[in-house]
Amino acid sequence: MPGLRVVLTPGVPGPWSEAAKAILHVKKLAHVKVRQELLGSNLPLIRWTAQATAPVAVWNEEPPRSTWIEQLYLFERLAPEPALIPRDVDERMLMFGLANEIFGENGFVWNRRHLMVRDFSGPDQPPEIRESFRFLGRKYGYGDAAAAAAPARCAEVMGLLADRLRSQRERGSRYCVGASLTALDLYAACAYALVSPLPQDLCAMTPLFRAVYTTGDPVVRAAAVPILGEHRDFIYRQHLELPVDL
Repeated sequence: MPGLRVVLTPGVPGPWSEAAKAILHVKKLAHVKVRQELLGSNLPLIRWTAQATAPVAVWNEEPPRSTWIEQLYLFERLAPEPALIPRDVDERMLMFGLANEIFGENGFVWNRRHLMVRDFSGPDQPPEIRESFRFLGRKYGYGDAAAAAAPARCAEVMGLLADRLRSQRERGSRYCVGASLTALDLYAACAYALVSPLPQDLCAMTPLFRAVYTTGDPVVRAAAVPILGEHRDFIYRQHLELPVDL
């Protein structure tokens, strides 16, 4: 099948998948959705893309792109406007640096996942839930050291982003970089679901996944200053589709 195909995980607002969807929405890029089964074997996906996670973007016969930065550059090439990568080199370096703090390995989302494993893989959880999160832990390097470091690492990234938004607000901008929307705004907005998901009427989630996504960690909650949620709400209201289509 020619054209753009995007592998997505249905039913949950996974930050990487939601960010890919957000970019596609902003750029009005036509695409075909391909379903990834959450925690499933995904053997057809492995045969096609050599891995089992989502999102993945495939354009015509080009190699599959399974990382956020590859996908962003592909989407920018296919739909250059509106541009989501700053043209100014200093702004571009800032955007990619903060984006990596959110979405890169050992970034905010990575460490927030460690906390999910910590909180939902214990003996107090039903067996099927416990085993699902233990599987995630094995897949992504969870351990005692990772669990101990994760709250401070999440809070560090949240603090960086909050400081940036305050600085921007003083300049008269509600965006993370410059005076207009960039990919960083979309990444930050989608990642905030792992702190406090959008209300049920705007993002329908099962009770289990709402509990999983809503952080109860005191260090992370202390870092959830109002400006982060205000930015998320602004980006969704002004630029994205509501209610969220999972």
